[in-house]
Amino acid sequence: MLRRSFACAIGMGALLVAWAGPAQAETEIRFTLDWKYQGPTAAFLIADAKGYFAEEGLSVTIDSGNGSAGAVTRVASGAYQMGFADINALVEFNAANPGQAVQAVMMIYDSAPFGLYALPASGIEKPEDLVGKTLGGPVFDASYKLFPAFAAAVGIDPDAVPRVNMDPPLREAMLVRGDVDAISGHYFTSMLDLESKGVDPSTVTVMLYKDHGLDFYGNAVIASGGFIDEHPDAVKAFNRAVARGMQDLVADPDGAIEIVMAKDPLADAELEKKRLAMAVDVNILTPHVQEAGFGDVDTDRLARSIDQLADALDLAEKPTVDVIWTSKFLPAPEARKLAR
Repeated sequence: MLRRSFACAIGMGALLVAWAGPAQAETEIRFTLDWKYQGPTAAFLIADAKGYFAEEGLSVTIDSGNGSAGAVTRVASGAYQMGFADINALVEFNAANPGQAVQAVMMIYDSAPFGLYALPASGIEKPEDLVGKTLGGPVFDASYKLFPAFAAAVGIDPDAVPRVNMDPPLREAMLVRGDVDAISGHYFTSMLDLESKGVDPSTVTVMLYKDHGLDFYGNAVIASGGFIDEHPDAVKAFNRAVARGMQDLVADPDGAIEIVMAKDPLADAELEKKRLAMAVDVNILTPHVQEAGFGDVDTDRLARSIDQLADALDLAEKPTVDVIWTSKFLPAPEARKLAR
C-alpha cells in the first residue's frame, strides 16, 4: 500500500513538472535607433531603465544609429530584430528590396519633422522666394530628398532651385556663413544647431513640409518580417513597454532627460530638453494624437504619402500600405493615450 502511494506521488510530481514546462526564457531583441541617444528617443531608454521590457519578458539591447536608412538596413539584414526609423526611408527600402520586407508596427512621430530654413540675409520669406536660390543639405537627408515633393506642393520648379550636397556637420555652419541660401533638415535638429551658432530662432524663416500640403508620417518602430513571423508576441510586448515609456516621456520630460544623460553622460542636458520639447509639440503630441492617442496610422493618409514619395523619388515600384504597415501589434487604445 505504502509502495503504491509512493509511486503515485512520484507520478503526480512528474505530471506537475510536465505541466510547469521549462523555465520561461527572455526573448532577446537587438534594437537600433536612427541616430544618437537624444530626448525624442527617450521612450525606448525609459522602457529599458524602468524595467518595462523586463516585465514583458524581453531582454533588449539599444544601440545608437547613423540615420534612418541605416536603421532599416540593419533590421532587414537580421543584425537587429527591431528599430526606430523614418517610415519614408522604409518605403524607399522596400521599393528597392521587395524580398526583404520590413514593416512599421507602431507610429511615434505622427507628423514628420521635415523642413527648410533660411536666414534674413537670403531674402527668403516664403517658398516662392526659393527660386534661383541655393538649397543645401546632406544627400541622405529626408527633407533634402523630398524637396521635389515640396516644390510640387508649393507650385515651384525644383530644377529652379540649385542644390548643394554637404556633410551633416557642415550644414548649419554653411548657412550661417552664407555659403548657401537655405538648408533642409529635421526641425528639432537644424533649429537647435542654428541657435548654438548664435542665430536668434525668431529670425529664421521656417517652412515645415507639414504646413505646405505634405502630410508625411515620421519615425516609427519597425521590425523585420522574419522576427514578426517567429515572435509575434514579442513584438506586441515590445510595443506595450514602449507605450509606457511614451506616457512617462510626455508626463515627465525632465525625468526622461535624466535617463538620456545616464545613457550618454556627454550629451547636453539643456539642449536635449529643448529638443524633446520641440519634438513633443510638433511631431508627437499632434491634435490627432491628443484626441485619439499615438501609435496608429490613417491608412488613406499613409497611401497618399507613399504616392507623394514615389513621385518625388521616381520609384520604379510603389509598395502598398499593407506591405509597409501593420496595426495588429498595437497596445489597446487606452494604453496609447498621452497626457502632459
